[in-house]
Amino acid sequence: MTGDYLYWDSVPTRWNDNDVYGHVNNVVHYALMDTVINEWMIKTAGFDPLRGGEIAMCVESHCVYKAEVAFPDTIRVGLRVGKLGRSSVRWEVGMLRGDGTLIAEGHFVHVFVGREGRRPVEIAGRVREEMQKLVIA
Repeated sequence: MTGDYLYWDSVPTRWNDNDVYGHVNNVVHYALMDTVINEWMIKTAGFDPLRGGEIAMCVESHCVYKAEVAFPDTIRVGLRVGKLGRSSVRWEVGMLRGDGTLIAEGHFVHVFVGREGRRPVEIAGRVREEMQKLVIA
């Protein structure tokens, strides 16, 4: 399982991530996907979401829950690129509890658009180069 993802990050859960049922609420999984993907784009690929000419808009997201996780667990988030198109990328994400149990798998699709016109633009340069390193065979 861990070899299926080409980039890993660890994210600690927070006290307020737990819901009334005593586990991390489902919306946290989506926030983790969004956070790890965007942090990777900024730190690894040099993407500038605040001042760059392009932005990445989420057009689709999905998550399948496999097991519970609760504060104070740390979640290991694995990332890979399932499909890299001209202006879109399908990120695939696996989440593991600290003991290695798979807790969720999901995907997140970004379409890159011009900041001003909000029309699709080609993913180019360093961002594309770094994404290609995460493409699964």
